[in-house]
Amino acid sequence: MKYKMIGICACVCAVILSVLAVFLTSDHTNRYHQHMEAEKKTSCTDHGDEIFCTHLPLVQIDTGGEEIPGKTIIDESGRKIGYTQSSEGEDEIRAYIKVTDHEKTNNHIGDESSVESDIMIHVRGNSSRAFDKSSYAIRLITENGENNSQSIMGMDAHHEWVLHGPYLDKSLMRNYMWYNIAGEIMDYAPNVRFCEMIVNGEYQGLYVMTENVTAGKDGARLSLSVNKKDNTFTGYILRLDRGSNVGIKNLDTFSKYTYRTLNALDIVYPGTGNLTEELREAIRQDFSDFEKMLYSYDYDNKKYGYENVLDTQSFVDYFLINEFTCNYDAGRFSTYIYKDVDSRYRMCVWDFNSACDNYQESMMDTSHFEMQNRLWYTMLFKDENFTDAVIKRYQKLRKSYLSEEYLNQYIEDVKAYLGDAIERNYEKWGYSFEEPYDLLTPADRNLRNYDEVMEQLKEFIHVRGEWMDENIEILRQYSAASKVKKFNEHTE
Repeated sequence: MKYKMIGICACVCAVILSVLAVFLTSDHTNRYHQHMEAEKKTSCTDHGDEIFCTHLPLVQIDTGGEEIPGKTIIDESGRKIGYTQSSEGEDEIRAYIKVTDHEKTNNHIGDESSVESDIMIHVRGNSSRAFDKSSYAIRLITENGENNSQSIMGMDAHHEWVLHGPYLDKSLMRNYMWYNIAGEIMDYAPNVRFCEMIVNGEYQGLYVMTENVTAGKDGARLSLSVNKKDNTFTGYILRLDRGSNVGIKNLDTFSKYTYRTLNALDIVYPGTGNLTEELREAIRQDFSDFEKMLYSYDYDNKKYGYENVLDTQSFVDYFLINEFTCNYDAGRFSTYIYKDVDSRYRMCVWDFNSACDNYQESMMDTSHFEMQNRLWYTMLFKDENFTDAVIKRYQKLRKSYLSEEYLNQYIEDVKAYLGDAIERNYEKWGYSFEEPYDLLTPADRNLRNYDEVMEQLKEFIHVRGEWMDENIEILRQYSAASKVKKFNEHTE
């Protein structure tokens, strides 16, 4: 009996150790997934249906009746000719925000708030500015206009936030889902929380409160810093997109003036208030030095090559999550790269609104790879070590965060968590399922109800995953010795 008990204990210990080993070697980053970890709330019984009641955080914005500027202006011929402005000709207006987020009970319009602040607000986005349901950029400010950092819905305190209003994405969950999964896989991805929003007393539907990609104090966002007085920085954030309308933020980098990209790089952090001409020039030179090294014969050199200044894992993961979702704005638009405090470059995901075959202009071909031709990746894939890292990482992630089982369950769990909020959202925006409001081409891609939307998202994941499983090895062609020979003829 004694030895039997010892044997049982040994087996139990072995199981425990196996579980611990899996946990300790997993990619889990203690990411907060709202739909998994938020307190489960019971329906209110002390009021009728006439009282607005939600289990989600409730955001109320009061503009004093003024229209929020930034909507697209279209002329009679259908051309975009600009954006709306405030009555005083400004691009943003002052308003007031109230966030109600009870931990254990539902949220109502008249409840005590968790956060209140003056804000500056404007409609944000590119093509999405023309959508009936707007997304907004907000900046929390004090009465005298200074930045007013606040923790919202459990996320780190900051003054800059994005209220993403899913409209093109009829699943309502693409950004929420893929930001969170990226946050499990990568060092950093913006935190997100579902909420419902009311503007000037009118219900606006389901929104996703989102962190901006930026730096902040006390661990908020990315841990970067700048000293304007001494013109020094510990790191910076750049965005590849259409450029900034603030001249000092735009950079004429190596990849720009050599036409490796026709898009523009602009400085996201340091922000305009802390950016000097000297700092801009230092950042421009620093990043150009990195690009010159990457596009040189020494790109894979142990002493001079990219591995000395680039976090390879970050670039591998960014490639895979955008390839898996066919999110092919990545590497062209809404593309964030940052230099961290350890002097290594990393990537940060942004905007999955069009991912998983949700582009307006055309259907996404799920049977090809594309990101290997994008800026920076054209050189990285000439290195067989990088290519090998991508393939091995994909095969590992397909057993966890990119497995069909995990992703399908994630979709179903988010849908269940949102519950009645989905119905409320489509009481407001349900007409967008109707033919006159179709946004996708060709026309047969437009779906007519939420069940079809869920089916499409799951089918995309199934088809894309199967194709990548069977074809991931073809990425090796881009680093084949015969193809990259001329790039590897350097000498010490």
